[in-house]
Amino acid sequence: MRGPDVQAKALDARALAALAANPGCDRRAILDGAGVDKAALAGALGAPSGFGQSQFALTRGNAFEAKVKADGGAELLRLVHEHLDPKAVPPADAHLPDLGAPGPEGRTARTELTLREATYAAAATGTGRWSLLDHPMLALDVAGSAAFLEPDAVVVHPDGSWTVVEIKSFPMLDGSADPAKVGAAARQAAVYVLALEQVAARLDPAPEVRSRVLLVCPKDFSNLPTASAVDVRKQRAVTARQLTRLTRIEDIADDLPDGTCFSPRLPAGELTAAVESVPASYAPECLAACELAFHCRDRSRAGGAVTSLGRTVRAELGGLTTVEDVLAAARGEQGDPADPAVAALRRAARLRAEALATAAGGGPAGPDAALAGPDAALAGPDAALAGAARETGGGTLR
Repeated sequence: MRGPDVQAKALDARALAALAANPGCDRRAILDGAGVDKAALAGALGAPSGFGQSQFALTRGNAFEAKVKADGGAELLRLVHEHLDPKAVPPADAHLPDLGAPGPEGRTARTELTLREATYAAAATGTGRWSLLDHPMLALDVAGSAAFLEPDAVVVHPDGSWTVVEIKSFPMLDGSADPAKVGAAARQAAVYVLALEQVAARLDPAPEVRSRVLLVCPKDFSNLPTASAVDVRKQRAVTARQLTRLTRIEDIADDLPDGTCFSPRLPAGELTAAVESVPASYAPECLAACELAFHCRDRSRAGGAVTSLGRTVRAELGGLTTVEDVLAAARGEQGDPADPAVAALRRAARLRAEALATAAGGGPAGPDAALAGPDAALAGPDAALAGAARETGGGTLR
């Protein structure tokens, strides 16, 4: 499906977190499962994506990570000890195993063996020894396809428990960071926790995979590292549930026409037909997580799909799947009057029409005059939809 001689793009934790956030999107599932480079695909489709980090941000992040892990990870282990395990022995002379092996499968096997040895060694010595695994490789089954994941670090505590460490280059100002960025980091770390739990389940006795991960960031405007413990139990539960809901990639592929290929080297028309043969589930949130978001947004708008207005609006509109259907329901041209969504739209349209008529006639404004507001200049049938959204609380129908 990638095309001949096209290098596979490996799934990472960010991609899995985004996929789990939108499990109904067959298009993303099949493209990720086939290892298609979605950024190159979006460019070939004429809708290049601005998704991803700049080269400057990547360079800055790599430099900060190297600083955090310098001197055998002494500063990193100190932060883990301070924020997550202060009662343990201080992390002096920590073990830094070599995780080198050929290929992702070899590195995954090497990581699992090292985790096993470090856990048993911590339990056997009794004195407690810290171990720091720098960029281990983990495997996670996603809809029947193996995804290889590489966390920044995994720490084995003296009691044999495991902690995921995420190192980010965005700052912590006065002890707090951007909530949106912290949330994205937590979802990413939750994927690593899930993968570690699968490794732990194969050991006897199974070690504890801690649900609190360590987020390491620059302090204020300096390059000095600081850290915060982040509880990812909620993100882990949501991600696990969404990943289990994903349709198996084989089932999606069976419904595709024979010979379907997503190579960016194909002619534009043929490539567009191949991409459109797989159903997508676009929402505005995709703009922050998927390279194909601009292409899917254009198609969603062209088809008048209400999903382009957001998942909340889509859920509240029930069986009304297009903007045309919503406007027709608001005008009373179609729709079941007993449907709560249809009834709310018609009431909103009626109140808006009354408010606009009062304002146009110069008469006293009634209690619903506020519905007109700045949208009074809107013309055409879209005015009814705008009024419906305003009357129903910003797009949430009651």
